[in-house]
Amino acid sequence: MTLVLIAFAVLMLIGMPVAFAIGISGLVFFFQHPEPPPTLPVQLTITETQNFALLAVPLFVLAGNFMNHSGITEKLLTLASVLTGRMHGGLAQVSIALSTLMSGVTGSCIADAAMNSRLLGPAMLKRGFSKGYAAGVLSFGSLMAPIIPPGIGFILYGTVGQVSIGRLFAAGVIPGFLLWAALAATISFTARRRGYKPERSRRPALRELGGAVWGGVWAILFPVILLLGLRFGIFTPSEIGAFAVVYAVLIGVLVYRKLDRASIGEALEGSLVDVGSVMFLLALSAIFGYGIVFERVPEAISAGMLALTDSPQLVMVLIVAFILLAGTFMEGSVLIIMLTPIFLPLVTQYDIDPVHFGLVFIIAATIGNFTPPVGAAMFAVCQILRCPIGAYTRESLPFLLAVSAVSLLLIFVPAVVLWLPDWIFGKDLW
Repeated sequence: MTLVLIAFAVLMLIGMPVAFAIGISGLVFFFQHPEPPPTLPVQLTITETQNFALLAVPLFVLAGNFMNHSGITEKLLTLASVLTGRMHGGLAQVSIALSTLMSGVTGSCIADAAMNSRLLGPAMLKRGFSKGYAAGVLSFGSLMAPIIPPGIGFILYGTVGQVSIGRLFAAGVIPGFLLWAALAATISFTARRRGYKPERSRRPALRELGGAVWGGVWAILFPVILLLGLRFGIFTPSEIGAFAVVYAVLIGVLVYRKLDRASIGEALEGSLVDVGSVMFLLALSAIFGYGIVFERVPEAISAGMLALTDSPQLVMVLIVAFILLAGTFMEGSVLIIMLTPIFLPLVTQYDIDPVHFGLVFIIAATIGNFTPPVGAAMFAVCQILRCPIGAYTRESLPFLLAVSAVSLLLIFVPAVVLWLPDWIFGKDLW
């Protein structure tokens, strides 16, 4: 397996696309071990894409793209401005609130960061925000996108690890709002020191607040309807993806009346690209994953961890530290696909709930999108705002500390993660 990892590292360093790097390095294992039949790599890639639960991935991607083209963004921007405009930090607070409200729509931190950067980035710079600070806010604000349901990361982790996707969706709600509160408090503190003014000078009138809430209510209800549908057995995770597509189309056509033939075509085209990249990555990861299981890598890591400590919390801290380090070089969905088969068997030996671990794991994997040298969301924001990576890294440090503090809270107080899933679905005796 050492040669496989070396091949993967070399291919990544020379700039090969991640999916090809995973597939080719996985084939190195089969050259080392001629015992498996030569047709097995092809069978593995095909079999991986036949998992019925993965049907939820393209459906939720399509639903998110339809919602983005339905005019919901403008309604949620108005609501975010009404809710947070009087807080110190002005548009920075609005961007965090918008990211949280849009989380149930986009499900992708990269898409969320890019959209908010184009929408709010120029206005933030005009109001005197430094490029590094604005980029840090817009980047880290998108952390809630894969955490508040329906995040694609939950579907990937639940499918690979055979963990309840409904419980994972529910587990993301409270941590998602905790992350919002931590980032909002950080912005308020830093904005006071920098002299960034509130966006609004007066409290919103009750009528204005009611109109803003009504304008965004259909997006706010989206994750609620998903959880209720799963709780009462109306939908399976795959079926609820189909419902999400129908819901998004109806809202876009009948309620906001912004989803026309041209925008539907754009949504379909964007979804094809997104789904193709995810499914191709999943298919080739099966070749890589076979070698991990064959060489009993999870058992070896488990033995090493068990010899090191018997504290479940310390094990999770060590795993999160490793994921954060790996996330500086690899995209979050890749980490979820590659590392779930390795770490999930380990944490179950420590009686750590798979849902609790999954939530912490996905947050840590997502943070890698905001950190140099290869954070995808970081690059998207910095490119749009033309912000130097050095300035971004320096001025986004307070936000990294804030989300790290929330992650530690979630590790040491699992009830914060598990209370809502247990309340909605009942306690899981996994």
